[in-house]
Amino acid sequence: MGAVKRTSERLASIAPSATLAVDSKAKAMKAAGESVIGFGAGEPDFATPEHIVAAAVEACSDPRNHRYSPAGGLPELKEAIAAKTERDSGFGCDANNVLVTNGGKHAVFTAFAALCDPGDEVIVPAPYWTTYPESIALAGGVPVVVDTDAESGFQVTVDQLEAATTDRTKVLLFVSPDNPSGAVCPPEQIKAIGEWAVERGIWVVTDEIYEHLTYGAHTFASMPVLVPDLADQCIIVNGVAKTYAMTGWRVGWMIGPNDVIKPATNFQSHATSNVSNVAQQAALAAVSGPLDAVHEMRTAFERRGTTLQTMLNAIDGVTCLEPQGAFYGFPDLRGLLDRDLGGASASTTLELADLVLERAKVAFVPGEAFGVPGYGRFSFALGDDDLVEGIERIAALVG
Repeated sequence: MGAVKRTSERLASIAPSATLAVDSKAKAMKAAGESVIGFGAGEPDFATPEHIVAAAVEACSDPRNHRYSPAGGLPELKEAIAAKTERDSGFGCDANNVLVTNGGKHAVFTAFAALCDPGDEVIVPAPYWTTYPESIALAGGVPVVVDTDAESGFQVTVDQLEAATTDRTKVLLFVSPDNPSGAVCPPEQIKAIGEWAVERGIWVVTDEIYEHLTYGAHTFASMPVLVPDLADQCIIVNGVAKTYAMTGWRVGWMIGPNDVIKPATNFQSHATSNVSNVAQQAALAAVSGPLDAVHEMRTAFERRGTTLQTMLNAIDGVTCLEPQGAFYGFPDLRGLLDRDLGGASASTTLELADLVLERAKVAFVPGEAFGVPGYGRFSFALGDDDLVEGIERIAALVG
C-alpha cells in the first residue's frame, strides 16, 4: 500500500501570497532591528476614521452583537451597502442582492465558487492580483491568462478577450482601478468589454474595491452601469479595506443576481457563518458616513504616486508609467537585470527583490507574483519621508 497523502492536492497546490510574504519578511527584519522600508503591502498607512472606530466601541457594549446574526450579513448593513453602491457608482440594487463577506478576498473566492464548475475557464488579464488565480483554481475553474503590457497601458482589448475565448469560457475577471498596475480603464473601453461579454453570454466578476482612488483626469466607471444588460450576468466585489483604511476589520461584500447570492449565502452559512458583528457595525458607519477622510487620503496618495513615478524614472534602467488609480506604481525593472549592483547582480526580478531587500533594506513585490516578470509593484501607501528614502536607497544601490 502506497503512502497516504497528508494533505489534499487542492490545498497543497496553493501558492502562498507573495505580497504577504514580502511584507512578513520585511516586518521580521524590522523586528530584528534593521531599518527596512516596505513598499510591499497594499495597506493604507492612515488610521481608520474616528467615527468608524467609535461605532465599533459602542457595538461592543450592545448584547445584540454578542450573538449569531444572519449568515449573509446584518440587514441594516446590506441595505446601507445597496444605498452606498447606488450613490458611489450609480448601480442600483437592493439588500437581497448583497452578501457580506469576511473581507474582499472572501468575496472574490465566494464569487468564483458560486460560478465555476470543474473545468470552467476564467479569463484573467495580467498583471493580476496574486489571489485571483488561486481563488479560481480552488473553485475548480481554470485561469486563462491574457497578457497586457506597458505599451498598452496595461489595458486588455476586446480582440484579446475574443482570442482567449473557448467553449469552456464562463467568466471574465475585470479590475479597474487595477492592482498591481495602477491602471484605470477608460469608460469607452469598459463599455466595449461589457457589451462583448453580453454578446458572448460570459459572466463578469468586477472588483471595484479601489473605486474612490483615481487621480487626475482618470475616473472610475462601473461596467454594469455602462452596460445595464450585463447586470444579470455580473458580480461586483468590494469592501471597506482600501477606501476607509480598514484592512484589518475584514468586511467585504459581493453584489449579484438573487439566484447567485442565495446559494452563495448558503455556502457562507456552512463555511464561516456571519462576519463579526462588531466589524459589521463599523462597516455600517463607514459606508453610511461622509467621505471626507477618503478625500484626504486620495489627495495624499496622488501626491505620493507622482513622487514615486518621478523618482523611479530618474533611476537608470527603470521606467514607470503614471499611477492612474489604486496606490501602486508598477515599474519596468528589466534594465536593472544582469548588471552590477554594488558587487552583486540579479537575472530575474525575483532575485532583484531579494537583493534590494538584503542590500538596500527596501521591500517590493516582484512582477512574477502578478504574472509579469521583469516588473515590480511598489505600494505608495506609506509615509512621504519613507517613500523618498526608500527610492533613494535603491538609486544608491544601482549607482
